[in-house]
Amino acid sequence: MTDDVRATVRRLYAAFNAYDHGATKDIFTADFYSHPLGITGPESVTRSWQRFHEAFPDAQVVVEDMVVEGDTVAVRTSVRGVPGQEPTMLEMFRMRNGRIAELWGLSSLQRT
Repeated sequence: MTDDVRATVRRLYAAFNAYDHGATKDIFTADFYSHPLGITGPESVTRSWQRFHEAFPDAQVVVEDMVVEGDTVAVRTSVRGVPGQEPTMLEMFRMRNGRIAELWGLSSLQRT
């Protein structure tokens, strides 16, 4: 199970980096909830990714560390391609039936 959970989260970042916004429907559950953004469902993730890519077209997320415990994944990432900064993110995902069901996270990204 650990390898499957890890693979799903890696697929999330690969899809984000490839601008594959349509992949969200296969990665997130229909009732996915993001605690930091207060959004629900894969379509809301798609819109969020689109806005981020519009603001930072060269952005790429690099996984630095990943810890899996049961159905929970904690990930530390760096975001490259953001002018004047290299933000880090700490994200925690709860998985359900092979998809991401919940997200908690913190970011050092400074938006102007």
